[in-house]
Amino acid sequence: MGVLNVTPDSFSDGGRWMDAGAAVVHGLELVAEGADLVDVGGESTRPGAERVAAEEEQRRVLPVVRELARQGVAVSVDTMRASTAAAALEAGACLVNDVSGGMADPQLAKVARDARAPYVVMHWRGHSTSMQSRAVYADVVDDVAGELQARVEAVLDLGLLPEQLVLDPGLGFAKNAAHNWQLLAGLPALTALGYPVLVGASRKRFLGSLLSGDEHAPAPVAERADATVAVTALAAAGGAWCVRVHEARANRAAVAVAQAVRSAGQDRP
Repeated sequence: MGVLNVTPDSFSDGGRWMDAGAAVVHGLELVAEGADLVDVGGESTRPGAERVAAEEEQRRVLPVVRELARQGVAVSVDTMRASTAAAALEAGACLVNDVSGGMADPQLAKVARDARAPYVVMHWRGHSTSMQSRAVYADVVDDVAGELQARVEAVLDLGLLPEQLVLDPGLGFAKNAAHNWQLLAGLPALTALGYPVLVGASRKRFLGSLLSGDEHAPAPVAERADATVAVTALAAAGGAWCVRVHEARANRAAVAVAQAVRSAGQDRP
């Protein structure tokens, strides 16, 4: 899943793809480099980010979704709003990526249900302005798995089909660096819930902190690409369904390597 942020304030590439034409070109580049999906988002969810109006989110997102879909790209829409999801699906998106797991807008899951679209349920404890204050867990793997299971049951009760669901542990969302590493190490406990798992670690702060050795002065975003590729390989080897990344080519190669190793292991007598 290639990331396409049409926002001025995303932590990694805010402002680079605000022009719809440039965004479409970049989306096509992601596909050419190996992305199977292009995830278009018009509202930053970095820590501390303020929300934008639905009308502005849709102004940013819909022309890009429409043109990429017209050119045959499989597009997902990254949104927490039912109105934006409905409009994006109408414009040609084929998957809804809801970082709130249906909690920010209870109508959003119903939009995915009615469209029979795949629906990503991410682990979430609150909006960006306050989420890091909620990074308190008894056991982060058990707690996240339990809370995701509760969200799964909630959306299934709304009428979504099990085969529509994808789970995301929400790395960096109400998680500190130690929590993120524990969730990656505990990926089998999440895949054991029985649903495809999406992992989004690309360029995140905990990778920068690892590289710099200083939690308060992480390595710059531009220097986190290699660590992202390493996480991609580990996630793929651990059974993740998909990884959400800003750069496709090297991450595609990492997935291919992980798949080859897994396949070789399965072939042993």
